[in-house]
Amino acid sequence: MGTASAVLRGLNSQVASAWENRAKADTQADYFYIHATAIYPVAMVFSGGLDMYQLYGHRNSGAAAIEAALELCQIAYRFIDVEASTEAAEALAQLNPLKQIPTLQLPDGGAITESAAILIHLGLTFPKSALLPAKAEDRDQAIRGLVYIVSNCYAAIGVIDYPERWLLMPDEASRQNLVAGARERLHWSWEVFADQFSAELYLDDETPGALDVLAAVVTRWAGSREHLRQTRPGFYAWLQRIDRHPVLAPVFARHWPS
Repeated sequence: MGTASAVLRGLNSQVASAWENRAKADTQADYFYIHATAIYPVAMVFSGGLDMYQLYGHRNSGAAAIEAALELCQIAYRFIDVEASTEAAEALAQLNPLKQIPTLQLPDGGAITESAAILIHLGLTFPKSALLPAKAEDRDQAIRGLVYIVSNCYAAIGVIDYPERWLLMPDEASRQNLVAGARERLHWSWEVFADQFSAELYLDDETPGALDVLAAVVTRWAGSREHLRQTRPGFYAWLQRIDRHPVLAPVFARHWPS
């Protein structure tokens, strides 16, 4: 309850007081999600009692990119931690049979999976957010970059994290060999991305877009940042600028506390 109470103190006093009293009496208080000036119990979330986007994820996951995009869109949403309760995990399974995150439930009850598809949906639905460029030729390249990341970089991370899924006989030597090869391919793919897409990325006088937030998140895994620091220092410096953006920094801090 310590973290929840600290956040509650910053909310509207009447709303916070009512829900803090509820939380004290609720054994599942850790499953509350707090956003902006409201806090919602899990039972209300899963009953469909509120009409807004619901993002299924957990800390240190690709859901951080979608959460960052939702913040840039300046729209209300709930983040549902699928590791917080069996109820949350079951709700994810109903929406996405692969049980993969991020999964975004739409206000009408539908769902979108796959990070690139979610970011494209938000960019098209909220054009003023500038998640996707307004000019068609620039937008085409941004979408190309999103697909590049998920098909080359994200895919390699899936092999590194779960090598047994790709081996019929997952002995330790085979696991290590597969992971080493996937990591080498991942780092090379980021080098190519840095060389190919630098012109499409955020500058200090612009609003970060979907390609920026996805790159900033997916480079955090499997030693990619350190590799890029050594091989593509300009791109590495750009990633650090994204990390410090005033809208995005709080999101990244929630997923990767220092």
